[in-house]
Amino acid sequence: MTAAGLRIVRVANFVTPVSGGLRTALRHLGEGYAAAGHEPVLVIPGPEAADEHTAQGRVITLPGPEIPGTGGYRVLARRTPVAELLEKLAPDRLEVSDRTTLRWTGEWARRHRVPAVMVSHESADGVLGTWGLPAGAARRAADALNRRTAHAYTRVVCTTAWAAAEFERIGARNVVRAPLGVDLAGLHPGHHDAALRERYAHGAAVMLVLCSRLSPEKRPDDALEALARLRAAGVDAALVVAGDGPLRTRLTTHARTHRLPVTFLGHVARRDDLAALLATADVALAPGPVETFGLAALEALACGTPVVASTRSALPDLIGPAGASATTPAEYAAAVRRLLTVPPQERRTRARTRAELYTWPAAVTAFLTAHKAPTPTPAGAPQ
Repeated sequence: MTAAGLRIVRVANFVTPVSGGLRTALRHLGEGYAAAGHEPVLVIPGPEAADEHTAQGRVITLPGPEIPGTGGYRVLARRTPVAELLEKLAPDRLEVSDRTTLRWTGEWARRHRVPAVMVSHESADGVLGTWGLPAGAARRAADALNRRTAHAYTRVVCTTAWAAAEFERIGARNVVRAPLGVDLAGLHPGHHDAALRERYAHGAAVMLVLCSRLSPEKRPDDALEALARLRAAGVDAALVVAGDGPLRTRLTTHARTHRLPVTFLGHVARRDDLAALLATADVALAPGPVETFGLAALEALACGTPVVASTRSALPDLIGPAGASATTPAEYAAAVRRLLTVPPQERRTRARTRAELYTWPAAVTAFLTAHKAPTPTPAGAPQ
């Protein structure tokens, strides 16, 4: 225990300056831990060593190799520097966001008697399936991986019931639920920008948005195919893509070859620009089939934009009546058309109302409860 409360050391892989949901979640949780009186420390890989103090606490970067073909993802590949750093930091709690290459940290925590949680940010069998493994083999491999993970950590934190299901099917008894949140103050329908719409939709009657990493497990191809089907059906639609990744070149070539009105923005760094994009679109697409929560979809809802999500992900339960779900590009196109029949103000109100169920203060409290750490004192409560 430190003077500032518990020292909660968080270790994560696959975090880059342009990564999306994980980076956002780590930032908001770190800020929440610090506001609650704890001392958060984040350890991530990068091109070179760094140590800085930020609003989310201390952020330590250790050199880590870039994974070829991932568009910039790096990993903490060497155990020794991480283990030595953990020894120096002497955490009161350990939080790990990578169930594969960092699973050894669970054993480290057990040896040092440090309560440790692993946060499940993706479906193991889902990811294995996107890599081409047959469903049965993917499930068996995922079950084996999840058994080892559940054994290694004090608790496994899952953000949705969908994410928890793969651990429950193997009988894991240390699974806890802790949903993430969304920045309701910074992301809201008031960011709607007619000039932005004209610039990116080029006069199209319907503006779709895809906010996603352009990698195979996110299935961005389905968004382009859905656009093609909408246009073939006579819907004057255009698509704006916010995000980057290894598939960008292939997607831009596909759009150009098939004369699809798609604008690729790359990574949108400024939150206000992202909010304007999401608030201006008519419908957001979230075709990734292995999303365990889907922060990008929740951010679209916060901006008043309904979402069409993959039926195979956790998102249908997350978005509820504020959107629709689909499996194939044809179904995505049909779902978009159905949503467009709802009056704009009604569908925007539904979306915003749904997003308001998920706040970062509630998420911080849930994660701290999983750590068995003191939680923030409610406003107005006696100190």
